Amino acid sequence: MSKKINIISPFGPKLAKIKLSKKVVSDINQEVERIILNEKKSKKKDYSKKLVGEVYQEIELSKNFINKKLKKFIHEKVKNYLKSTINKSTNQINIKNFWVVRQFKNEYNPVHYHDGNISGVGYLKIPKNLNFSKKKKKTNGTIDFINGSRMFLNKSIYNHVPKVGDLILFPNYLMHTAYPFVVDGERRSFSFNVELDKKVADVFHD
Repeated sequence: MSKKINIISPFGPKLAKIKLSKKVVSDINQEVERIILNEKKSKKKDYSKKLVGEVYQEIELSKNFINKKLKKFIHEKVKNYLKSTINKSTNQINIKNFWVVRQFKNEYNPVHYHDGNISGVGYLKIPKNLNFSKKKKKTNGTIDFINGSRMFLNKSIYNHVPKVGDLILFPNYLMHTAYPFVVDGERRSFSFNVELDKKVADVFHD
């Protein structure tokens, strides 16, 4: 499993770009397929009522699966993120929720933010020519992270064209949006929120 972490700072809040292992991608995809093939499980794991996405399906993954397959990996990456950005460490990392987003043609996720302290978005399936467009600037199917207003030396928007295996960590309050796309196929991603020790997350803590 790669331990490489690339911290970027296109504006105030720092983001981490990480590459997922093929095993992590495969494990999550297999769990999703297992759920969507079972109508009863699909209804039980439906997470759409708690989210803002105008998308086909949003599925919550169980704590049992998270603890077995993802907890160690997420804890490791969050610790690296904290160490690389604010030079702090903590063992109090609580994964509040973890869900998968199944997005298809013309669907989108409006501008929103998350709860917790640190959030993550990763990519499991990407249609061919996802960001196809007749426009010069191709935002279809991409994700924008937004902070503040555009000013001199501050673009305020960081755009990412997702690829399978990409994982981005960011502070929960950072506004973001996923654009619709016009090609066939599934854009499958996951998101999660993490709660940290208040001594680390509270910037006003003395």
